Amino acid sequence: MAENNENCTELEVFLRERIAESGPIPFVDFMEQCLYHPRWGYYAAPRQRIGKEGDFFTSSSVHSLFGLLVFRQLRQMAEILEEETFTLVEQGAGEGHLCLDILNAARSEDPDFYNRLEYVLVEIGEDGRRRQKELLAEHATRVKWTDFDQLEPVVGCFLSNELVDSFPVHLVEQTPDGLSEVYVDWQGGAFKEKMGALSTSRIEEYFSRLGITLREGNRAEVNLAAEDWMAEVAQKLQRGFVITIDYGYQAQELFSPLRHTGTLLCYQHHQTNENPLQNIGRQDITSHVDFSTLPLVGEEFGLKPLYFGPQYRFLMGLGFVEELMRLQADLKDPKEERALRMTLKNLIMPDQGMGETFKVLVQGKQVGTPKLLCQRAIGDIPVPL
Repeated sequence: MAENNENCTELEVFLRERIAESGPIPFVDFMEQCLYHPRWGYYAAPRQRIGKEGDFFTSSSVHSLFGLLVFRQLRQMAEILEEETFTLVEQGAGEGHLCLDILNAARSEDPDFYNRLEYVLVEIGEDGRRRQKELLAEHATRVKWTDFDQLEPVVGCFLSNELVDSFPVHLVEQTPDGLSEVYVDWQGGAFKEKMGALSTSRIEEYFSRLGITLREGNRAEVNLAAEDWMAEVAQKLQRGFVITIDYGYQAQELFSPLRHTGTLLCYQHHQTNENPLQNIGRQDITSHVDFSTLPLVGEEFGLKPLYFGPQYRFLMGLGFVEELMRLQADLKDPKEERALRMTLKNLIMPDQGMGETFKVLVQGKQVGTPKLLCQRAIGDIPVPL
């Protein structure tokens, strides 16, 4: 696509000029421009990002069952709140498939809830909003778009699926003299790494709060943007819940001495690489989420952790097995049954797909300590024959 190549060239020139004017820039600034430059960034420029023709899959692009099960948890949350309107805010909704599946499920299973639901999409890119509006046209009365800073106080739920992993991160390395930060320079006709002093004292404060010191020679990502986002969400939420679905670990595992190079990964055409300094603006850049810091920050602003676990447990608690059995019963062709199982196992299998690496964090504000549907015990889940 010639337009994308031209855009990337302009983004490279923009970054080179910035470095020429002010010197090497922290990796976090480089990553932010690569992903979120308003004209040429990966998430801003028109392109297919999700699905077979894109660069990666998400849980909602695997099968509509994911959205159906999330809907069931949302419906219970609405029952707990007992408000006339349940506002659901989804940030970083991609093509809008999760929103579509939730709304379809609500309209089919609980029309009353559907009519009480106000679905708000926070999407920074105009191309993204256009795609979402086209996909969600049949639900136009239930969906609206806004910027995060324009959100009114929310009574309901903040939902995100693979959002936090795409926030720009500081890249650091433990040296004999302490933590150093990775900067990006332009040398010899290419972008190159350059080590420098920490660009903010918040990085040291981050590790201090966790009680973690990296092993000498190890690298790690520090997602200060996730801290800021969690604080902002907590303050926007007047009463209700936050559901964060993403791949990641708790801090002790995320910053383990065995994780020598950190978790930074790039995705392009369903291939991964560990070089964010190439394919400028044409590849996604991600890092695993620190699921210890998010609840710590949330508690500072009134969010109480209610549930944390792998995605497969979350989905099984919400009825994954029962729905799989129902879907299989509707199929007459054994080949179709096998294909369905192969597709859906990506959502739950601990040793492959998204079942174990993906985690779900649920937090609540002024809702007490309800027993959520997703917390259903393993023993209460039927075993397929």
